[in-house]
Amino acid sequence: MGHQHDHDTHERNHLHHHDHGDRDWSAMAPRLEAEAELFSPLYARAAAWLSKRQPHPGLVVDAGSGPGVVACVLAEAFPGARVVAADGSGPLLERARARAERLGVADRFSTVEGDLPDALGDLDYPVDLFWASRSLHHLADQRAALAAFAERLAPGGTLALLEGGLPARYLPRDIGIGRPGLQARIGAVEAELFTAMRAELPGAVAETEDWPGLLTSVGLHGATSRTFLLDLPAPLSDEARAFVVAMFEHYRENLGEHLDASDLATVEQLLDPDDEASLHHRPDVFVLAAHTIHVAEAEFGNR
Repeated sequence: MGHQHDHDTHERNHLHHHDHGDRDWSAMAPRLEAEAELFSPLYARAAAWLSKRQPHPGLVVDAGSGPGVVACVLAEAFPGARVVAADGSGPLLERARARAERLGVADRFSTVEGDLPDALGDLDYPVDLFWASRSLHHLADQRAALAAFAERLAPGGTLALLEGGLPARYLPRDIGIGRPGLQARIGAVEAELFTAMRAELPGAVAETEDWPGLLTSVGLHGATSRTFLLDLPAPLSDEARAFVVAMFEHYRENLGEHLDASDLATVEQLLDPDDEASLHHRPDVFVLAAHTIHVAEAEFGNR
């Protein structure tokens, strides 16, 4: 969606799929799918937790679905539900439909292309489970967007908002090259760029990031939060190591001008496949990430 995540300034060290300007989504899609697949165990645990609050949803919507990995996780977690993947990128939604076909859920899987929240006006029915993963903070007026999401919930429906958590970590504090604390400094740069991104949104409205409080402010009730870990200790699989390499390529390409010369040199060394101290060879690379999900429900009989 035109309003959504910028891969180059995301504060949570993720490669997201929602800044739909001039990007070549067909080229980027394999990387996005690989990331989401790596994190699928986390999403599956989150879906199992949501099933205790919404055990038998009729309609599940993934708002900002990208290539549909999480939407298909939700389809598998809720076998009686129809699932709608909503995104602004036609090429990514095409991949989402192909994934649903491969996984045997295409008969109850559909897509909606357009900007949030307006595209959701095309839904035929109120939503029983509404999943929004790090799309809200790229909308200028987050409270108004949450209100629009809430309006589309069925009585007793659940809104699940993935925002916050902790920056991912891939290396020890002291890696034996460069200054200790590289990832903490990279995270500080990302946080500054994220603040700038929010400030530059046309019509941006400042909000304290009290997500349960915002859910309550738009008329939902029972707001609570839970954090889910992805803990992949060393030694990593080839797939997980490739993900970490891709993340540091992202740092070099998009944050390099904001890093000091010594940190940039360290990133370059970490990416050199001929260097034994690089991410391609070192044994101490891991993936540790924490994603927080905030949930609340619509009142029964509110329609």
